[in-house]
Amino acid sequence: MSLLRNAIKSSVSLRTIKPIHSLPSLLRQSPKHFSTETEAPPPPNDASIDLFLQTPTKGVVYGKLLGISRQTLKSDIINLLEGCNLTPDDLKVNYTRNYMPFAMMVQFPSFSAYDNAFRLIGRKGRLYRLERAEQSEWDIVMPYNGKTVLLQNVPRIAVAEDVERFLSGCEYEASSISFMLRQSLPDSIKWATVRFPSQTQAMDAFIRKNRGFCLNNQVSVRVLQ
Repeated sequence: MSLLRNAIKSSVSLRTIKPIHSLPSLLRQSPKHFSTETEAPPPPNDASIDLFLQTPTKGVVYGKLLGISRQTLKSDIINLLEGCNLTPDDLKVNYTRNYMPFAMMVQFPSFSAYDNAFRLIGRKGRLYRLERAEQSEWDIVMPYNGKTVLLQNVPRIAVAEDVERFLSGCEYEASSISFMLRQSLPDSIKWATVRFPSQTQAMDAFIRKNRGFCLNNQVSVRVLQ
């Protein structure tokens, strides 16, 4: 578990007033008795209820867990939320553009599971904060699932062939190699991501290649959850 932890380091309605056409017509109307009793309000219109505010009782509910760090593992959250029937596939880590984790998206099987998680965090997970989320927030988060590694401090002149030489002896998907530049001072930093067929092979790459050299740069390897 410590090895994995090292690897991983969002009417008022208007009444129409009828004009008084003539005073005689008003006088012809039968007098009405005034009452001091308060009129009962009209029954609520069910169609006016905002369905978004209704609490779901069945179906999937999404949440956003804030307060995580680079050391936070999916297994940590599953253990914290014991009894909520969560699996690793029900969790996604939401990373910033610089691959810093800032939230864990959670897919709960029911509202009762979400409510239970909210209570558990209040009792024993006060470092975290759980908020409701929309399915769209869940859908846009990339699920790395421990099968993607991040190579940090790759030389700016490096190309895919240089990464392949760096990962020599590891089993990975060569077509998945992707580069990005992180703006920094005094120079920009180049990163690369690489997908592996399994979590085991991604962890093997971390063990064998972390702090190795690509051209003249020492490269840090991280496993993305």
